[in-house]
Amino acid sequence: MEQPSGGQVRTIGADHVALREQVLAELRRRIVDGDYAQGERLTETRLADDFGVSRNPVREALRVVEAEGFVQILPRRGAVVATLDDTAVRDLFAVREQLETLAAGLAAERATANDMAHLRRLLDQASSATDAKDFDLVAELNSAFHRGVIEVSGNRWLLSISAAMYHHVHWVFRVGAAQRAPHSWEEHIRLVEAIEARDPAAATTAAREHVEAAAKAALTQRPTA
Repeated sequence: MEQPSGGQVRTIGADHVALREQVLAELRRRIVDGDYAQGERLTETRLADDFGVSRNPVREALRVVEAEGFVQILPRRGAVVATLDDTAVRDLFAVREQLETLAAGLAAERATANDMAHLRRLLDQASSATDAKDFDLVAELNSAFHRGVIEVSGNRWLLSISAAMYHHVHWVFRVGAAQRAPHSWEEHIRLVEAIEARDPAAATTAAREHVEAAAKAALTQRPTA
């Protein structure tokens, strides 16, 4: 809001929105990174204490992560972190396969030199993070890579539809990142090479094989369910 003198006024409403988004991002991060374990109870009071905020933004953040599938509301327990059971994982990867194979084929048709340079940089960063055993960063780069391929596809509907999904992709990948990371990046390299070769069929195949391998790993390496 601008004052008559031209100065800016910080409104309570604007601050509230910023705080709500910060709490939401931090709550989601702690679930994805395993700070709040699957099945763990999350009360508003406890989260407010953890984040150093009032209960209002916590309550709003809990509504969002419940809608996203990170939290469940159970009778007599309240909010608990959702469990990545076999059905949830299979459903996630079924959608991933459809979206990512389509994106890979389109990316092979539409990628520019700058697009390829960006994907290559992500591969290099991921290789360094894997060598350093920085698996939090590896998981972030894994999601960034897949979002990058979808961006290169140039299909705005794919980008919009996949946005929420990749929070869950990150969550699943982080659980088994130490075991999965070296294989994942080898598969990413094959995908990038197919896109760079302008070969939609090869890119689609590389994407499908990658998702299938990731699904198999997720179902066998998870410590839960």
